[in-house]
Amino acid sequence: MTKRLQVLVGDDELRTIQRLARTERVTTAEWVRRRLREALEERHLDTEHKLAVIRAATRYRAPAPDIEQMNAEIEQGYVEDASTS
Repeated sequence: MTKRLQVLVGDDELRTIQRLARTERVTTAEWVRRRLREALEERHLDTEHKLAVIRAATRYRAPAPDIEQMNAEIEQGYVEDASTS
């Protein structure tokens, strides 16, 4: 099913979009659809990349203290930063 999407743009912006569409030899509507698809794909790939990085990081067994010790070290860092400022 196809739906209509109305997007309001300024005159200068519309002229720029129309010029870019002409250079690609497509209609303005097709140019906008392509750019929207590219933006959606880029967002999807960015999310997939972030998830892949997280999954890779969880495979490592790095030594780490328990949460209480980590929080204490973080708090100590804040105190030290505040006293040097």
